[in-house]
Amino acid sequence: MTTPVPRGEHVPVGPLPILYHHRTRSRDGQSVHIDEMIAALRRAGHQVDIVEPERVDAMQTSRGQQVLPKFLYELLEFGYSGLEFVKLAGAILRHRPAAIYERANVFMLSGVWAARLFSLPLLLEVNAPLAQERDKFGGLALPKLARWTEEAAWRGADCVLPVTGVLGKYIERAGVPPAKIVVTSNGVDLMRFGPIAAGEKAQLPFASQEGPILGFVGYIREWHGLPQLVDLLATDAALAKTLLLVVGDGPGRASLEAQAAKLGVSDRVHVTGVIARDEVASYIRAFDVALQPEVTDYASPLKLFEYMAQGCAVVAPDAANIREILEGEKDSLLFEPGNPKALAAAVRRLVEDEALRRRLGAAAAAKIVDNNITWNRNAERAATIIRDLCKA
Repeated sequence: MTTPVPRGEHVPVGPLPILYHHRTRSRDGQSVHIDEMIAALRRAGHQVDIVEPERVDAMQTSRGQQVLPKFLYELLEFGYSGLEFVKLAGAILRHRPAAIYERANVFMLSGVWAARLFSLPLLLEVNAPLAQERDKFGGLALPKLARWTEEAAWRGADCVLPVTGVLGKYIERAGVPPAKIVVTSNGVDLMRFGPIAAGEKAQLPFASQEGPILGFVGYIREWHGLPQLVDLLATDAALAKTLLLVVGDGPGRASLEAQAAKLGVSDRVHVTGVIARDEVASYIRAFDVALQPEVTDYASPLKLFEYMAQGCAVVAPDAANIREILEGEKDSLLFEPGNPKALAAAVRRLVEDEALRRRLGAAAAAKIVDNNITWNRNAERAATIIRDLCKA
């Protein structure tokens, strides 16, 4: 029987064997993050083996929750940790990884159990305080259990990788020592999302080129702030020739399109539906103004990095987590969160000032390159942490 690499006895000099574990079933922004990180680790030469569930379209993932009573569904989620542990143990014995890299979830302790049993370092990537998030948006039947499992995983990891400093404070308050917390924002693949030449703009057959295009990329939910943009198109004379291009799909699409029809701007609101990952960049290249209308206070929005890398002029809320990425008036326009008038003023200003759009977009693209805000950087950082932990 083979055994995993014991801590302190052998640290591979070259590429590392890494076991990547997650429980994400939805093919949405979370899935993109997973695929990009795995691809970056592999580009760096590391051997990445994956323990994961089958991933399906984002619109299908809630069906089990709709059929089962909520408390039973959550107990099954917790119980699934046992099956995951068996899968992890088998993968560890087969592949002898130097460490486990895990994307955190609620009701999931399998990674902590496997890391302890086999004396492996555990890197835990945290994208949100999910117990709080699920309780707020969907409600939890077992909120105390959800919170306990989440925080136990945070405390049980050797290194916790929150995507923002704001989120890092959540983790620190749960009892994780600051020395174990390494803030690592989302990134971008510059081979796919590199900047376009100044003045160049992608042409899309459905997009009127009479006026600027306001663009948004992402899974469409009610709380993403898009309805206020539709209102703006219908009421602001300065935006009379402006088109709103929404690249994505989601449960909020139907109401958004119904609102556009009611206000008489359906011809200026286009929702693409699901777009292949390799095609997203071509749509962003059509944007004149890239939108982040609202943001959760701890998030690291993937779309922002892709907007920036393509040299888009970005409008986003002036929130602490956004200020970790953007600087108002230098590489973006930031507006007071939750203030529709401030959002409208920022959008109007960019629509009317092409020179400002170009200046902000160029600065945003330069920041991505200068600060290496890429998935490759994240992979390098993870590998360095693994080597350090293996030597401990």
